[in-house]
Amino acid sequence: MTRLAAVIALVALAGATPASAQSWPARAVTVIVPFAAGGPADITGRIVAEQLSRALGQQFVVENVAGAGGTTGITRAARANPDGYTLALGHMGTHAAAVALYPNLAYKPDADFEPIGLVAEQPEILTVRKDLPPNTLKEFAAYAKANESKLNMAHAGIGSVSHVGCLLLNAAIGIKPTMVPFTGTAPAMNALIAGQVDYVCDPILGPLPHVRAGTVKALAIASGKRNALLPELPTSAEGGLPQFDVSPFYAMFAPKRTPQPVIERLADALNKGLNEDVARKRLTDLGAEVPEPARRGPKPLAVLVQNEIARLSPIIAAASTK
Repeated sequence: MTRLAAVIALVALAGATPASAQSWPARAVTVIVPFAAGGPADITGRIVAEQLSRALGQQFVVENVAGAGGTTGITRAARANPDGYTLALGHMGTHAAAVALYPNLAYKPDADFEPIGLVAEQPEILTVRKDLPPNTLKEFAAYAKANESKLNMAHAGIGSVSHVGCLLLNAAIGIKPTMVPFTGTAPAMNALIAGQVDYVCDPILGPLPHVRAGTVKALAIASGKRNALLPELPTSAEGGLPQFDVSPFYAMFAPKRTPQPVIERLADALNKGLNEDVARKRLTDLGAEVPEPARRGPKPLAVLVQNEIARLSPIIAAASTK
């Protein structure tokens, strides 16, 4: 009787999964954003949550879980019940750079999640204090090599996109400047404006108002194409450093073993949302680039994560994180 009861229970459980997936979402869904409110990740997560709420008829609620370069929140997401009611917004730091930055990382970005889809990419720009001599990326590279020992680079913490972005820039130039950590992008930018540090690498949205105000100088955008928010700003390739290619991705993930029908509904809703004029405008107003249809969905995102881990790991391993 015990074996029979076990068999009956297993059959019932197997039959319950499709039914629960069909009825999903029956209640609010939590979207973990692993950074504090107000930053690019938080704004992006809220845009996606609002769009998914409209598309799927349930509330998608953002929960900010900051700490350890975003890995605290992503660890919580990885350990959540895989029932479709906990999702996460991850990015280049949490799902690629973290592998090399945190030897004891509590999750595997390419194995412990079900990828849902790429949301956007936000190209970084190299911003320097306004009285730093160089006015172009080529001039900056020459200046940095000649003044490496007294050059200060600000970043928003180990594993942040500003940290990783400048590591790529430093590797392309061949320098290891003094790295000055801050608690976030805003204080790092304030230090740059005050002339306390020499340069910052960060997604375009943060430095934009300061560049426009003339309190700092932007030298290049780390992307293959110019950005509509600063169309006059040359690309890194135009500046002679195509290796400085940093457009941190922001993407949606679910815990491993979340039912595939749920993943498919989420991916479809996200894809449709990225075609909506309102969502696209909100993202492009942030300086973000919306992915083309061929780069959306679970499979392209899985490939992107693997490729970024492979690209970033050797560079980070060779760089000083001090």
